Amino acid sequence: MVLDVWKKIKKKQFTPMYVLYGTEDFLINETKQLLINYALSEEEIEFNLSSYDLEETPIEVAIEDAETFPFVGERRLIFLNNPTFLTGEKSKSKIEHNLNKLEAYLKEPAPYSIIVFSGAYEKLDERKKLTKELKRQGTVVEAKKLNEQELILWVKERVAINGVEIDDEAVHQLLTLSGTNLLMLTTEVDKLALYANGGKKIDVNMVEKLVSRSLEQNIFSLVDKIVQRKIEDAFRIYYDLLKRNEEPLKILAILAGQFRLIYQVKELARKGYGQQQIAGFVKVHPFRVKLAAGQARLFKDEELARIMNMLADADYLAKTGGMNKEMILEMFLFRLQGEN
Repeated sequence: MVLDVWKKIKKKQFTPMYVLYGTEDFLINETKQLLINYALSEEEIEFNLSSYDLEETPIEVAIEDAETFPFVGERRLIFLNNPTFLTGEKSKSKIEHNLNKLEAYLKEPAPYSIIVFSGAYEKLDERKKLTKELKRQGTVVEAKKLNEQELILWVKERVAINGVEIDDEAVHQLLTLSGTNLLMLTTEVDKLALYANGGKKIDVNMVEKLVSRSLEQNIFSLVDKIVQRKIEDAFRIYYDLLKRNEEPLKILAILAGQFRLIYQVKELARKGYGQQQIAGFVKVHPFRVKLAAGQARLFKDEELARIMNMLADADYLAKTGGMNKEMILEMFLFRLQGEN
């Protein structure tokens, strides 16, 4: 798990090679930054940090750099980006790499250099000799979406870095309000930690007070009010979104998407699918599936079917221009109110 790798880096327990791959760019960039912070001092960065794009530079040039003794300090840090030869993908680059040179280096890596291969690839080609050797010699980090428990650990780790603590209820509310985007979460965690600086513990009240809501999270709250049959509160959230100049059609699209997710989660759960399986099937984060599952339990099948039909009617009106766009959603909420 990426958090375990981060802990070792912070303890300066480095390996000669790292392979960072996956679709979660934030985790790749965060790992790179940690390596820079802990492997090199500020004075060493200018002399001992190198970065190569392997779609533009032959591997042998980077290997020569790794074999060059550091001019200042005790180690070199070398980033090798886009190592397509570690995957099953075909490179669009015309650069030819002397992979024999890399294989020879892997057998006897320079003790004063850390090489980091990095690419936004979904998977590596495990059949390749180079991939197998890198896994044996170094550390492989798959930067994938964190599951709920990993997200909770990540938030607590991030808070601890800032020298404060956060309770479990506050973590859950933070994820509910901010979503699972790590870049957005980082901004919110750092803001909370700054506010709590001086011995305070981050609690749920602090999260409610300080955390910014994205459009998606505001619409999640709107859906939640509908679930609780608090239609007047739903109206209040909708009007607040309009005051912020949010586009009514965009609100409608996200609202429909949330109810579609609730419907899908309810159906798949009925068929015996687990949270992780459902997340993979509908291609959303497992934490969103968990929240949708909680909402789904409060709807009967026929209620959900009616709401889906009402949203389809609203979408038709919006696309045919039959009514003022702001009124389309108002009519949807009025119809809901009439059914409660």
